[in-house]
Parts: sequence; C-alpha cells; structure tokens
Amino acid sequence: MKENTTHKKLIRITTVPMALRYLLPGQMQFMQQNGFEVIMISADGPELQEVIQNEQCRHIIVPMTRKITPLQDLKCLWQLIKIFRKEKPDIVHSHTPKAGLLGMLAAKISGVKIRIHTVAGMPLMVEKGAKLSLLKFIEKLTYSAAKQVWPNSNSLYQYIVDHKFTAPEKLHVIGKGSTNGINTNRFNRAVLQQNILQEVKASIGYDPQNTYLLCIGRLVADKGIVELVNVFLSLQQNNPALRLVLVGDYEEELDPLPAATMEQVKNNSNILHIRWTQQVEYFMATANYFIFPSHREGFPNVLLQAGAMQLPIICSRIAGNVDIVTHQQTGLIFDTANETQMKELATFALNDPGKMQSMADSLHQQIVNNYQRENMWQNILSAYKSLLNLNH
Repeated sequence: MKENTTHKKLIRITTVPMALRYLLPGQMQFMQQNGFEVIMISADGPELQEVIQNEQCRHIIVPMTRKITPLQDLKCLWQLIKIFRKEKPDIVHSHTPKAGLLGMLAAKISGVKIRIHTVAGMPLMVEKGAKLSLLKFIEKLTYSAAKQVWPNSNSLYQYIVDHKFTAPEKLHVIGKGSTNGINTNRFNRAVLQQNILQEVKASIGYDPQNTYLLCIGRLVADKGIVELVNVFLSLQQNNPALRLVLVGDYEEELDPLPAATMEQVKNNSNILHIRWTQQVEYFMATANYFIFPSHREGFPNVLLQAGAMQLPIICSRIAGNVDIVTHQQTGLIFDTANETQMKELATFALNDPGKMQSMADSLHQQIVNNYQRENMWQNILSAYKSLLNLNH
C-alpha cells in the first residue's frame, strides 16, 4: 500500500499553526508514514515547534493573518506561488479561510492539479451588510480556485449548495463528517489519571453537592457566551448549587464580549473561568452537563469529545451540531441565540439527569462507531489516492 504514494508531495496549509496543532493532530505524520512527502505551511506562532516535533514533517513559514489585510495578503500570495513553483506539489490541501483563499489561488496560478479546500465552519454565517458581501465573494473565489471542496459536515454541504457557493459536483463530505475524527484513546473516562483529575477539581473548587455546567470554546459573542451567561444567571436563582465553568480564552480584538457579560465572567463567584488548557477531558469528567450555544460551527470537535466522554449535551441548532446530536435521542437542541429555549432545556436536564445520561450513552456509542481518528485518516488517504489515480 505504501509504495503507491511514494515521492508524491502533499502540502497542507493553515493560516496559523494553532490550526495544525488542534484541528489536524497526527494527520500529517500519518500521510508521511503512508508514502507522501508532507510539507506544512502556516504563519509563525507559539504552537509551531510542538507541531513540527509531533508531526515530524517539514514546515515553511508564510506570515498569513486571520484578518483582512490586503497588502500582506498579496505578499503571502506571491510567497506561496514561489514555494509551489519550487516544490511542485502533487496535492495542495488547505484549511481555514485565509489559507484557503491564498493557498487555492496560488496553487491554481502555479499549475498544481489537485487542489482541495476543507470547509470547517464559515465566519460569514453570522455577518451582515458589506462584510457579509465581501466574505461571500472570498468564499466563492476560494471554491472556484479549488478542484474539490470538502465541507466537514453534511449540514455545511447543504448550506454551501443552498447558497450556490459552488457546483455540487465539487463538494465531497469525507466519511460521516469531521476534519480529523476523534482520539477515543484520549477522550475516554477509563484512562484518566486520578492525580490530574484531582488537580482539575481543585482548580474549580469542586464540591459534589454542586451541579456543573461546562462550556468549552473561545469567550466571544459568536460562541453564544452572552446568552449562556444570561440563562445561567436566571437558572441560578432557583438552583443556588449550580455553577458555570467556562474553559477558553478571550479574543478581545476579533470578537469582544459586551461589558456586562465580561463583568459577570470576571466577578461572579459562581462562574468559573479557566484559561485554555490541554486537559479538557478532565473538565468534561468533572462536569454534569456540556452546554454549547455557538452561533456557527463546521463540525465541532468539542461535541465529539464531550460525547466520547459520555457527558450529556445541550447545544444550539446549527450546522455541525445537528450532524452530531439528535434532539431528544442523543442530546437536547435549542434554536440559536434563543435564551427561553436554552433555559427550558437546561431546566429539563437538571430535573432528569437519568434521561440525559441515557441520551449521552447513545451518543457515545455512535461516536465510537463512526468517528475514530484512524478511520478518518484512512478515508482521506483513499480520497487522495483516487484523485492521484493510484491503485487502492
């Protein structure tokens, strides 16, 4: 099997190394072990050395930005064209909006035949006015330069078709969705280390008499944090032992929270804010419920992780979430940004933990069956091979 891809060159490109680190861990090394020469491209960043060490693949820095920076973007486009002309890759595969736009355009200009862009959520889903028009144009431009577009969920596929961003024949969902599957050896209650679990419990002042609602993700308006804090404050009036644990960092530059919400997160002793951590599975093992009110996602890893940890889920009705959770079968789903529904479902969950656990157990089984990380990698490898017209 390995000789089929020998000497084929694969470039994987993301805007920042954080995406290589958290969206795709293990995938580049797997492709390299299966005969590809893999080159990673991203801007510089704190995660870069760890990525190179973990993946054991070559990396080239191109200083892309996550914002709209026309002059810098043109410089990066030219730099990518020079890299692609020199390296002559067989496949360029991009993730994240900016890397997708610049990577796909540069690959097309450089004559790379196999150009793949993975879509894992779209910022435009929550934009309005001139910025929405600009983001739509960028999205269509990226897709037109790509040979194939891989939405990472069926509902995202449908969104792209409904909004006519590209022809349906360009679109392919790999497996049942997801970008990298899930490492069920890590997200597994049976393998947790008790000493780390105790440290995590100590960090939130854990008390078994309390009930813990957990939300993991950036602390931005896009993630539904404003509604979540409002609903929590309302629920707390009748449930004094309720606690909200928020794990994630602020992004004050890109999407700041309103002052009133920030005030509660910082000063309300019943809201426990933990900076981003590598120990999310331990927070999941400590919590009673996972609540995920995000306004837009592609195919959220964090729901797969919570599901793998058998943690009951309450989430918003958005693309990605609805591909993982089925309402009243494997979790509860409320309409996006609807505080009344979120509160009703959270109240139901608090009153019937047995029913919630039974739904969580059903979801756990589905995740183990459908989203193992190694299966996802094999599916992507097969897709590469068929695009290269290699024998399977």
